[in-house]
Amino acid sequence: MNMEEDLGERKEDLMAKRKEENFLSPENAKRPRQEELEDLEKDGDEDECTVSFTNGTSTLTAAEVGIIESIQLRNFMCHSMLGPFKFGSNVNFVVGNNGNVSLINISTPVSLGGKSAVLTALIVGLGGKAIATNRGSSLKGFVKDGQNSADISITLRNRGDDAYRANVYGDTIVVQQHISVDGGRSYKLKSGSGNIVSTKKEELVAILDHFNIQVDNPVSVLTQEMSKQFLQSKNEGDKYKFFMKATQLEQMKEDYSYIMETKERTKEQINQGEERLTELKRQCLEKEERFQSIAGLSSMKTNLEYLKHEMAWAVVNEIEKQLNAIRDNIKIGEDRAARLNRKMEEQQVRLNDAENKYKDIQDKLEKISQETNARAPECMALKADLTAKKRTFNEAEVLYNRSLNEYKALRKDDEQLCKRIEELKKSDQSLEPERLERQKKICWLKEKVKSLQDQENSVNQEIEQFQQAIEKYKEEHTRLRREELDVKHAMNYNQRQLKELKDSKTDRIKRFGLHVPALLEAIDDAYRRGHFTHKPVGPLGACIYPRDPELALAIESCLKGLLQAYCCHNHSDERVLQALMKRFYPPGTSRPQIIVSEFRNEMYDVRHRAAYHPEYPTVLTALEIDNAVVANSLIDMRGIESVLLIKNNSVARAIMQSQKPPKNCREAFTADGDQVFSGRYYSSESTRPKFLSRDVDSEISDLENEVENKKAQLVRLHQHLSALEKDIKDNDELLKRRQLHYKELKMKIRKTVSEIRELENIEEHQSVDIATLEDEAEENKIKMKMVEKNMEQQKENMEHLKSLKIEAENKYDAMKLKINQLSEMADPLKDELDLADSEVDNQKRGKRHYEDKQKEHLNTLNKKKRELDLKEKELEEKMSQARQICPDRIEVKKSASILDKEINRLRQKIQAEHASHGDREEIMKQYQEARENYLDLDSKVRTLRRFIKLLEEIMIHRFKTYQQFRRCLTLRCKLYFDNLLSQRAYCGKMNFDHKSETLTISVQPGEGNKASFNDMRALSGGERSFSTVCFILSLWSIAESPFRCLDEFDVYMDMVNRRIAMDMILKMADSQRFRQFILLTPQSMSSLPSSKLIRILRMSDPERGQTILPFRPITQEEDDDQS
Repeated sequence: MNMEEDLGERKEDLMAKRKEENFLSPENAKRPRQEELEDLEKDGDEDECTVSFTNGTSTLTAAEVGIIESIQLRNFMCHSMLGPFKFGSNVNFVVGNNGNVSLINISTPVSLGGKSAVLTALIVGLGGKAIATNRGSSLKGFVKDGQNSADISITLRNRGDDAYRANVYGDTIVVQQHISVDGGRSYKLKSGSGNIVSTKKEELVAILDHFNIQVDNPVSVLTQEMSKQFLQSKNEGDKYKFFMKATQLEQMKEDYSYIMETKERTKEQINQGEERLTELKRQCLEKEERFQSIAGLSSMKTNLEYLKHEMAWAVVNEIEKQLNAIRDNIKIGEDRAARLNRKMEEQQVRLNDAENKYKDIQDKLEKISQETNARAPECMALKADLTAKKRTFNEAEVLYNRSLNEYKALRKDDEQLCKRIEELKKSDQSLEPERLERQKKICWLKEKVKSLQDQENSVNQEIEQFQQAIEKYKEEHTRLRREELDVKHAMNYNQRQLKELKDSKTDRIKRFGLHVPALLEAIDDAYRRGHFTHKPVGPLGACIYPRDPELALAIESCLKGLLQAYCCHNHSDERVLQALMKRFYPPGTSRPQIIVSEFRNEMYDVRHRAAYHPEYPTVLTALEIDNAVVANSLIDMRGIESVLLIKNNSVARAIMQSQKPPKNCREAFTADGDQVFSGRYYSSESTRPKFLSRDVDSEISDLENEVENKKAQLVRLHQHLSALEKDIKDNDELLKRRQLHYKELKMKIRKTVSEIRELENIEEHQSVDIATLEDEAEENKIKMKMVEKNMEQQKENMEHLKSLKIEAENKYDAMKLKINQLSEMADPLKDELDLADSEVDNQKRGKRHYEDKQKEHLNTLNKKKRELDLKEKELEEKMSQARQICPDRIEVKKSASILDKEINRLRQKIQAEHASHGDREEIMKQYQEARENYLDLDSKVRTLRRFIKLLEEIMIHRFKTYQQFRRCLTLRCKLYFDNLLSQRAYCGKMNFDHKSETLTISVQPGEGNKASFNDMRALSGGERSFSTVCFILSLWSIAESPFRCLDEFDVYMDMVNRRIAMDMILKMADSQRFRQFILLTPQSMSSLPSSKLIRILRMSDPERGQTILPFRPITQEEDDDQS
């Protein structure tokens, strides 16, 4: 027998052993717990277990499964026929004299015989061994002399929820055993209806296990011989063995010992198997080496075929990968097409906004121009009206002055006439010499008047000249004042530029604003923190460099605010950058522009739309741009590829306006920063570059010189203004002097004329009489009144004309101010219009740019789709070819090129191996056998190792459980034993020594304080029998079985102890109505109380010559009445 067969047999032996299902029975679990005690035995264990017992009458119902309903014997022992008879469900007494062979019922006597025959038949009929009955050592000894066989029939109850296969057996199970004279036996297991269900002992074992029937357990069936041995035994070890056997702990212990022996034998087999395994492995490796040498060719051919299969599907995989890549590209292309559409829509919106802005500014400028043009005629009319009113006022003033002079002359004449009349009245005549002298004086005075009038005309001309000179000086003064303000503004601007340039010597970024370095640091910090998808680029002016420094101003004039702009990859980055700018640019101040455009690593290809001139560069070619994002942004926003740079202004005009502009060129810039279109020309206000100049020192020097020049210019202007102010003051003084001189001449002329008139009046004195003079004087007075009246009217008219002149001046000044204000409003609007026009051009270029990109992208996308269609067709062809080679698709991880190389290499090896020959099949067979033997033994050794490991774990756990179970049974047995002894006022003590395997029982018949504990051997027969009954009842309380059988339990008891023991048994039976009790005794039991739970089977002496015992079976109705 080899190791595997031996191991299998040992496993079967282990499986055949009865397994313990539950250490604590369900019935004990249902009993109410009365108290918990500690096991204080000397074995050192301190675990606690719980026991319970009851003293009152139980209310449990009768047993439903496992109890014995009837027994019938034929040719058994000395009985030809015994039974059938029925047992009660609770307490049954089988009574009669020893040796009797008749059995009668208490209510219906039946002639039977043999108390012990019933007990022996019960043990043997339920599968017990002959030796367990103490009536024989072999089954053939139970066959009646002269007979060939014996039969035993036992009926077991099978009712309720715990019934065994109730649908097959019904309410009862009939166990029939046939014993042959040669000692063999057979079984028939029948249902309640009499049908045979099984003839196998295994079915009987299963039924007994299900009902927990243990016929070889002294607790279940205690024969007279076993009881006698226990009572007469003086060995404490035998008592311990009796306890162990009664509680089945001995069987568990034997099972554990057998398992441990089996484990050790299995370990030895494992060791032997490992040694054998080493040898088999060596043989297997030798066979494998020989097999590999001869099997290589077949393996290579198989591999070649498999590689061909892989090659077929690898080609399909590569085409699928290409298809997936094309699909991904198409999806990306469609997404990009959608983005381009959105960008085109956004660009169209920006273009519409720019055009609307341009139109709004143009409308505003047109409105201002119309208003200015509308006010020009009114202004001219107001100026003409003012001139006319000035002239009218001057004429009125002259008339008034004339009237005033006339009035003064008339007044003087009146005074002279009055004086003359008075003189004439006093004097009669004057002398002739006086007349001549007056004539001479009159001539002289007339010459004097003429001379004075000439002087008056000369002085009047000088006055006009001085007035013109003063007006001219004032206009020059006003012009110089304005020039002074302009120079101051320019000087302040140059000074700011100078400061920025000096700061930019250490940091070029400061040219773009004082806050820019700090802003760039904030951008770097935010990018490090992960706030940006891509780091913004800017300012753009810091990322570009002019190749020709002379074109720096032209490039700045072209790019303007874009030099300070920043680029962002998406709108999310734009929002982050806007938030950063808020920290450095206060509200109300202008912020740099932010351009949002997807960052690309390559610059746009603009060759098809770029301007070209053989002599002059575009802005794009004139710049050094390292960053493709910057170049693309300037192309998108300003179209720098289509803007030419021409240094000379006249050449620029000639190229852009006198002839057709170059292809794709719409504008150009000169070195002075002037912007030239095909039909327009705008001059630049800047004179030098601010951001792109490389020679900072030269710029600083030029600005310093310019500042100094501005300062010198201011000094010269101050000197000129001072000289003008002095000239105006001097001329004003000379004018006043001339005006005063003019007035003096006027007075002199009037005085001389008056004197001439007086002399002429004196000359005529003699020819004019006093009456005439008086008439003349009267007439002069009337004339004076008229002149005075006329003078007042002229004065009023002059005042009125003066107010009209002032009003006209105010109106003219107001109109001129409005026109100047409109002109001032128009100037920034013109600049805004230029910027808006430039923005419209930029947006149009941006739109064209996106349209071109969209067109180009759609062409590429359509090309990809056509390529996808071709690839799909190619995939179908390749898949069809691959299925012809290998119908089932396989997973391939290698590429087609690698597989092709492997196929070629493998073909070469196969060709080389074709030269070798050998007995390939025999070597393969030997190798397969060696390999199978090795793998089989290795699997078995591994399985055994796992089994041993699992067995060790299980045994450790189960042994701990076994010890705990033993402690619990020990403690419960002690408690029940003490409780039962106390019913007769006995005291007892049970000492279990599990190490020495001994049980010491000590009993004190009297009260505990009056006597000492005595060994049971020192007790009287009755006391020892009573103690034995207490011990047996204690074992009954801790062991589970549906029925209990006890043979002659009271044989050595006196009447008192017998009565007490009987009461104890009945009390326990009453508390355990779910169990059946069968008690055999030679006593009459006439003193028993009447109860439905007690059935007495009384055996009478057999009649002389009796061979068959007559009996009348008890019907079901009688049985029910008796129970």
